[in-house]
Amino acid sequence: MGVIAVLVAAVAGFAMGAVWYMTLAKPWMAAAGIPVDENGKPQGNGSPLPFVISFVAMILVAGMMRHMFAMAGIDGAGKGLVAGLGIGLFFITPWITMNYAYAMRPRNLAVLDGGYAVLGCAVIGLVLGLF
Repeated sequence: MGVIAVLVAAVAGFAMGAVWYMTLAKPWMAAAGIPVDENGKPQGNGSPLPFVISFVAMILVAGMMRHMFAMAGIDGAGKGLVAGLGIGLFFITPWITMNYAYAMRPRNLAVLDGGYAVLGCAVIGLVLGLF
């Protein structure tokens, strides 16, 4: 049952990212400095590799969150949601922000990517809590 919970949570986190970045595509591409064509679409060949890497990363995050939840006795949707929010807000977003500060990336990029980290981890935590 644990593998299924991790996979479902990973899919939910990945889907949250799809909604997040489709909704905020224009400001994200501008902040990330991604060149776009005349239709506003990213230039390039559209390699599937970033999506594969993202999904593998979601499995790793969901798997570690499940492990930590089990060790900490976090159970139930509410506790999973709050723990996920905390992981995104106090672990992942500060790390993203620190890396972007050293790379002199725009603050808006840290806000957009950090926002996804918070909501994505919250969704993963919620799903894990339901199992």
